[in-house]
Amino acid sequence: MKRLLSVLSFFALCATANAQLKLARLFSDHVVLQRQKPIPVWGWANAGETITASLANQTQSTKADASGKWMVRFSPLEAGGPYQLTVAGKSGKLNVNDVLIGEVWLCSGQSNMEWPVSQANNFIEEKKDADYPQIRHFYVEHEVMLSPQADLKSGEWKISTPETIGNFTAVGFFFARELYQKLHIPVGLLHSSWGGSQIEGWISKEFMFKDDELSAYAKTLPENWQQADVMLDKKTRKSIFGDDTFNPSEADEKKYFESGYDFSKWWNAGSPLGQWDWKGIWMFRGNGYMARTIEVPADMANKETTLGLGIQDSKNHIYINGKLVYEGTEQGPRKIIIPANTWKAGNNQLMIKFGNMVSSSWYGLGLMGTENDLYLSAGNNRISLANDWKIMPSFADKHEYLHSSNNLGTTIYNAMIAPLVPFGIRGVLWYQGESNAGRAYQYRKSFPLMIKDWRTHWNDDFSFYFVQLSSYGSYQNSNQGSNWGELREAQTLTLSVPKTGMAVTTDIGNPKDIHPTNKQDVGHRLALIALKSDYGQNVLHSGPMYESVKFEDGKATLSFRYVGGGLMAKDKFGYLKGFEIAAEDKTFYYAKAEIVGNNVVVYHPKGQKPVAVRYGWADALEDANLFNVEGLPASPFRTDDWKGLTFGKKFE
Repeated sequence: MKRLLSVLSFFALCATANAQLKLARLFSDHVVLQRQKPIPVWGWANAGETITASLANQTQSTKADASGKWMVRFSPLEAGGPYQLTVAGKSGKLNVNDVLIGEVWLCSGQSNMEWPVSQANNFIEEKKDADYPQIRHFYVEHEVMLSPQADLKSGEWKISTPETIGNFTAVGFFFARELYQKLHIPVGLLHSSWGGSQIEGWISKEFMFKDDELSAYAKTLPENWQQADVMLDKKTRKSIFGDDTFNPSEADEKKYFESGYDFSKWWNAGSPLGQWDWKGIWMFRGNGYMARTIEVPADMANKETTLGLGIQDSKNHIYINGKLVYEGTEQGPRKIIIPANTWKAGNNQLMIKFGNMVSSSWYGLGLMGTENDLYLSAGNNRISLANDWKIMPSFADKHEYLHSSNNLGTTIYNAMIAPLVPFGIRGVLWYQGESNAGRAYQYRKSFPLMIKDWRTHWNDDFSFYFVQLSSYGSYQNSNQGSNWGELREAQTLTLSVPKTGMAVTTDIGNPKDIHPTNKQDVGHRLALIALKSDYGQNVLHSGPMYESVKFEDGKATLSFRYVGGGLMAKDKFGYLKGFEIAAEDKTFYYAKAEIVGNNVVVYHPKGQKPVAVRYGWADALEDANLFNVEGLPASPFRTDDWKGLTFGKKFE
């Protein structure tokens, strides 16, 4: 055995000693390198090997360290190209062609940053204005890892053309196009985002330890994926049962099929359509149960019926009132024939056990199809089964957890940010927060922490511009509270961090779709911030931002920054909307508001004496219409600091 280990060690050493020269994957043909800053270039070779690199009449030499890694830094260059980057050593020679020097922006966040141009407004027209050889895009594939990675496994720089533009980040592309049109220099988009991701996944373990609230979590991070699955299983059981020590046995789960079993405390799924991942049972892969009570009229109970159960192609076991009525698989929309007299008049229990989708294995548990595929029918009688379902994972059967974005904190950073450091960038464009709205108060700390984290690892105080959450969901009043309102506030507070900027987009959202397709204006508003702050152009980069309030004579007078040419109500009748006031009892009322010069005066017609004012404090602030005359919307705000819905809610 010792001899075998010695042989294996010998071959391992030989493999290391004969390593081929390699560049980090970011340094590939068509790369854009950041102008006016030192240009780091790195890769791997044999330990101690001398490496010589050349770029734009500069030559640098270095030696690979004991692990084989090497790095050179070229002196800052002005915009230009194309150049060739050449790297050579005893173990090989590499050429990177069509290298441009320009402006590089890291685009990151969740789905609204990942949203491609092909799904944005007016894609057919946008393709006609996409031929920009000096705009390039590098997409970082989704991956999670338990420790920081040295390099990416895949990826390449793509040149902007009508054929390639559909896969670019829409927000990033519209930002880059405006920069290029104004500056006439190359723009590189380094795109690393993941739909649905929480901010905690993007923070390094090192910086989690530095945060009072996240350090306890960082201490629990597992060393391998087996430990991670155990950790996530406990978290899932705690979420469902309120107790992570409770773990149902096979005998416990057999009771689910019994007539009269009480499943009322199971997880509320509402509609059974869609992946369970997005219903709060994150990345569980195994068997599961769905249950529902169906009230069957007497004239249907004695007839043969058809049970429509959407699309689910795993093996199904279907029980009605404790009796197995079907066992098997179905392709396409399931239409299960139920014999006459199986149902009883009145309430019936429908219980289904099934597994992960087979043809779409990535989907996991859940149903495909439409609401019209969910029904119980007999002749012309039809009962919709589109809602009111309860669900439960099978913890007794073999199961696992797909390794994905929100299983664990830090894992996205490890795989999708760490390999990018210290690639030269001008700054970051960030669009994220929807997945943190339930912990919005904590976002006040976690968001600035992440910015500091990235800047520290890059050793660069680069610009960091972000998109405030748009409008989506309900139009609450302030007495009901708003998670999204609190998250927007946390984003606004982050403007106290130097070299940050925020694009307000509440006027271009879609209350019925968390992915508004107007990404053109989002990119434009981010571009205004960069043009003002990074490129010295004389543009107004922000809508009105609340500055101070003065209470007197039963009225509140609000002052603002960034009023530009003046304040305006974006309304055909000229009325301001979206304001609420509260007296000492903290009860809010909709209020009158008027523009007086560069101020807004808010009051209640019935003489409520205000001590607090809120504007646009809702998930979907449909009525809020305060703008400056340049057309930029005011950011939602509140003048009070009363505890909100998310106070005290923590990441676990």
